[in-house]
Amino acid sequence: MSSALIKIAEPGQCNPGQMLRVKLNRHDILLANVDGTFYAIDNQCSHEDASLYNGALKGDCVECPLHGSLFRLRTGQPEGEPATEPVHTYALEVRPDGIYLDLAE
Repeated sequence: MSSALIKIAEPGQCNPGQMLRVKLNRHDILLANVDGTFYAIDNQCSHEDASLYNGALKGDCVECPLHGSLFRLRTGQPEGEPATEPVHTYALEVRPDGIYLDLAE
């Protein structure tokens, strides 16, 4: 498995309590800042194809705007129905010059 770090945000572009949608080729990614800790997950709900970016942060989860499914940002695991499948998570590296996502293939 190779590592491919890609800069996805500038410093201060995603402040605590905010989310940022990032499109990289075929990847649609949600970047979330929870109290200064960054998380990156697939932007699409695993239950239906709703954009999680249009949802809301609820602690360390993001809520799908369509049916209210909650997904843990650290693991991608759903917290209750209707979603039963996790969403993909991505490793991040925070550097002084920005936030980098690892698109390991």
